[in-house]
Amino acid sequence: MMIELPDAGIESLHLTQEQARLELVVDLYAGREITIGRAARIAGITYAAFMQEIGKRGICINYTEQDALDDIRELRQRSSK
Repeated sequence: MMIELPDAGIESLHLTQEQARLELVVDLYAGREITIGRAARIAGITYAAFMQEIGKRGICINYTEQDALDDIRELRQRSSK
């Protein structure tokens, strides 16, 4: 998916594409819209790096039983490749 934002108002933030992507996924994660694993994948960073990032921001880990099942499914998919 490609998201285009107007330069007006955004350019003053001085964010790279990677930083903007990270900001988006951190917000989605904090709002319980996506899991840690999915957030890390979208951000293009490791699971551990994403956990460190949310820790730096003081965001609690939202880890439910469904999150565990999703992570197990993701691991199985990756190991079968």
